[in-house]
Amino acid sequence: MDIFYTNTRDASEQVTASQAILNGLAKNGGLYVPTVIPKLDIPMEELSQMTYQETAYAVMSRFLTDFTEEELKNCIRNAYDSKFDTKEIAPLVYADGAYYLELFHGATIAFKDMALSILPHLLITSARKNHVKNDIVILTATSGDTGKAAMAGFADVEGTKIIVFYPKDGVSPVQEKQMLTQKGKNTYVVGIRGNFDEAQTGVKKMFSDPQMNAQINGAGYQFSSANSINIGRLVPQIVYYVYAYAKLFANQKIEKDEKINVVVPTGNFGNILAAYYAKNMGLPIDRLICASNENKVLFDFFRTGEYNRNREFILTSSPSMDILISSNLERLIYRIAGNNAKDNLALMQELSGEGKYTITPDMKKQLDTFYGNYSSEQETAETIRTLYENTGYVIDTHTAVAAGVYRKYAAETNDTKKTVIASTASPFKFARSVMEAIDPKYQDSSDFDLIDKLSEIANVKIPQAIEDIRSAPVLHHTVCEVDEMPAVVKNILKIGE
Repeated sequence: MDIFYTNTRDASEQVTASQAILNGLAKNGGLYVPTVIPKLDIPMEELSQMTYQETAYAVMSRFLTDFTEEELKNCIRNAYDSKFDTKEIAPLVYADGAYYLELFHGATIAFKDMALSILPHLLITSARKNHVKNDIVILTATSGDTGKAAMAGFADVEGTKIIVFYPKDGVSPVQEKQMLTQKGKNTYVVGIRGNFDEAQTGVKKMFSDPQMNAQINGAGYQFSSANSINIGRLVPQIVYYVYAYAKLFANQKIEKDEKINVVVPTGNFGNILAAYYAKNMGLPIDRLICASNENKVLFDFFRTGEYNRNREFILTSSPSMDILISSNLERLIYRIAGNNAKDNLALMQELSGEGKYTITPDMKKQLDTFYGNYSSEQETAETIRTLYENTGYVIDTHTAVAAGVYRKYAAETNDTKKTVIASTASPFKFARSVMEAIDPKYQDSSDFDLIDKLSEIANVKIPQAIEDIRSAPVLHHTVCEVDEMPAVVKNILKIGE
């Protein structure tokens, strides 16, 4: 069955998978969603014997139906290789009553590698399939991890340039150094004097600006996105939930068709939406537990049905989740609105104009599969410390938000189902926050001394991604105001006014 992709804000726009990947963002600021969620019609006994790469093909081939078997397998082979430091790509680790799905074994030690390792290959294949002559300019906003992972994926890929905007004072020192030391003649990093939401809104405006797009096109370029607004980011994320379930079954941790819960630390809503899509494919997932930090806009939404970004923006120790506009939530809103683009557009216009919207009671009933809660800064630090003291296992701040929320969920509901927690970043990426949580005595140490100490106490080798930036020179120096973002892009592309 051929799967097409439709625009969440304009029912008249329908494209193939490769066109959706190539465009990144749909017209009028909408997002592409599959017209139907395909069924996972492979017996669990068969899935349980598959490698990660084989699972990726089994899942992705059902969504990306205009890719040939050879094209898709080639993309998968190039993505999930020795860039990952574990053979299983996404190992499961049991600790203190839950299974941690470690999604940080790629080149930049964060879960974004899982999708951004394959997106460049999907994008270039899509460009060839659609006879694109322009060079592709990847325009991306990052709250910390997407930027480095995207640049690592696209560095020196012929026919592409990548421009990453990040909040200058809103990422960890390691995250910033990873970006600023990125090599590649086609990579550009720009710090903005603002927060992630402002960076993301600025990028979306450039996508939607007809005059700028005409200028870009006239110079031989076209925009695409590496953010999770690109369906080519979302589909590969579905894979690891299927893989995790299959491995639990293979290792006799669950019975066939036994339901599990999944906990995801959530900012932009893409990672938990992938789990929702996996559930809709038929994977036996019961509750989807949405874990927020102190920027708890999603917790409030699941509790009240009102999405309201009109609040203080808080910088936390889990910066990749410091987000008040969760872009991927629109894909869920469209679905619970009965796949009605007109109704969805009205809500998104309210969000754009008034900074908030409220869903109907009928829509809210369809969210029963989700549970939302949040973890305070103090609770997050305490989760890191107690998990380490009880088990010796060290997790990063984002994963700790998820673990803390799972503890609240279990206490509230007495639900004892097996649970998978998406572990989204290596603790080495946030070594200062992690080590200070374990013991305040570490607060006066340097960042790299903390990394060495973390390796020692966790008995884990320092990832190569960290070793690589110890002495790497800073290659990117551009900083701008939010309203200067279009001018910076034109300057990079050498396009005159």
